[in-house]
Amino acid sequence: MNADVSIALESPDQAEVIALIDELDAYQRPLYPPESHHGIDLAALSRANVLFAVARDASGEAIACGAIVIEPEFGELKRMYTRPSHRGRGVARRLLAFLEAQAQRRGCRRFVLETGYLQTAAIALYERFGYGRCEPFGDYVEDPNSVFMQRVSA
Repeated sequence: MNADVSIALESPDQAEVIALIDELDAYQRPLYPPESHHGIDLAALSRANVLFAVARDASGEAIACGAIVIEPEFGELKRMYTRPSHRGRGVARRLLAFLEAQAQRRGCRRFVLETGYLQTAAIALYERFGYGRCEPFGDYVEDPNSVFMQRVSA
């Protein structure tokens, strides 16, 4: 794990953060049909019930991002992305732990997510964090391209 990485809640409305989100979209777009894309847009990431975090390297470059949308029943992880050049260094693990801790401070105890079945590294990360498969939640419906997961904290 790289100790020179800092993580903080930030505005998603920054050019380098928008570039991260664009990279994520460019990666996922060809993998799944349009009806299986469930990302949220920049305006939604700026809402009051969204915690948006950015991981930065020692030089201050944005290298990863993620969000939790806090709903009354759960906190939904969205827009988790780490640049390929920084993967395998524990950045995503630290980002996930940071987001969950921030949400827990706001009373959130159930965490859910939807990811694509081809995101095997992401699924493995969530499983290591104690997430298990679950039924669709919120407004989601069954989708053969989706994997739904949840974790309830103590």
